[in-house]
Amino acid sequence: MKILTVDVGTGTQDIFLYDSRLDIENGFKLVVPSPTMILNRKLKAAARRGEAVLLEGVMMGGGPSAWGAEELLRQGLAVYATPEAARTFDDDLDKVSAMGVQVLSQDEARRLPSQVLRLELKDFDFDSIQRALQAFGVTLEDLAVVAVAVFDHGAAPPEISDRQFRFDYLDERIRKHNRLSAFAYLAQDVPEIMTRLKAVVLTARNSGSILQDGIPLVVMDTAPAAVLGATFDPRVRSRSRLLVTNAGNFHTLAFRLGPAGIEGVFEHHTGLIDLPKLEGLIHALADGSLMHADVFNDHGHGALVYDPTPLVLEDGQDFGIVVTGPRRGMLRGSILRPYFAVPFGDMMIAGCFGLLSATADLLPELGEQVRASLDMAGGSGTPPWEVE
Repeated sequence: MKILTVDVGTGTQDIFLYDSRLDIENGFKLVVPSPTMILNRKLKAAARRGEAVLLEGVMMGGGPSAWGAEELLRQGLAVYATPEAARTFDDDLDKVSAMGVQVLSQDEARRLPSQVLRLELKDFDFDSIQRALQAFGVTLEDLAVVAVAVFDHGAAPPEISDRQFRFDYLDERIRKHNRLSAFAYLAQDVPEIMTRLKAVVLTARNSGSILQDGIPLVVMDTAPAAVLGATFDPRVRSRSRLLVTNAGNFHTLAFRLGPAGIEGVFEHHTGLIDLPKLEGLIHALADGSLMHADVFNDHGHGALVYDPTPLVLEDGQDFGIVVTGPRRGMLRGSILRPYFAVPFGDMMIAGCFGLLSATADLLPELGEQVRASLDMAGGSGTPPWEVE
């Protein structure tokens, strides 16, 4: 059985092909530029050539893609976008137009001159992944599942803060299911408000013929996927309660986990925190004193504590907190005695292992086999904080 897992971040997209016939460490993997970084480079190249650009396709990750579009606009070059592609920059198309991007209907886009460079926006490029693997003699014709993770703010109504909307969503999922895999969905079950996840589903179903054959598609939020994947490090799995921090390029998120599930969470923007601030947030989450306003009023997303029972970080154990993510280096030398998780020997694809675990939950007919592979981490294929 094969499962293709793709964790789409800001800097990289991390790809792992699970094969039940192989030890999990022998699964094939790729760490390559993220779709938004690829688009950024194409836009900057267009700016150097003095070309106008039309952005088509669907909503995808912003950040670098928006910076590339701004480079064109600063040079006085036209940037056109169809409505769905334009939502990459903001759900409010009036704000996109205020940036200088000209939002066009599909008919208007088709009438643009041929010299306008047309670029398709999408977070998940199955065909490119398939071609890359085929170059090494690896086929995807016998896939059982495809699983993709992206970060999704959700489509907030105009009168509601994007940050508050995102955190209300996190709260709703945790209160309903209280497990990290609650942030994963089968394609047909994705909530309408999760527009970036919905865009991945649309892209997948419109891509290669393999995905048009009814293969199940699982989509998930990146941060819970990374945290869940990190827990398959055997040293992490040995703890009944722990605090895991995912230091991402754009967002830093920490989950406090225990036998009853998720005990607390906070999410902030990585660019707005330094080590002392992050240590303070983690300490407050651990002792149960962290308030939503402490993070939200500092331009972060927020914080929630569901179990006020303190988690003691300085209790003589070999490490205090668990860390994963591309910006994990900011915690080196911390007083929190961080342990840098390496599930199956590879931190970079922790999110892919989280996707595998969530897929096992969503598709019970595959779960036993997937968990048998994950058992090689030195513990149960289902972490204690994932058991309902």
